[in-house]
Amino acid sequence: MTIEAPETIIVDTYKVACDGGDIAGGHPRVWLQIPADTGFVECGYCDAKYVHKDFEGKA
Repeated sequence: MTIEAPETIIVDTYKVACDGGDIAGGHPRVWLQIPADTGFVECGYCDAKYVHKDFEGKA
């Protein structure tokens, strides 16, 4: 059995909302802050990875 890799989403803001989208019915909406030094944050519910556009290919 293989586990599907979490989704990576490129964004242009440092504050994003995640509700899980269509992944198994989603999850409660949470607001995530992308740290300016790392350029990415992962959702604690669905493991989606949000990468700021300035860090694309680096994070």
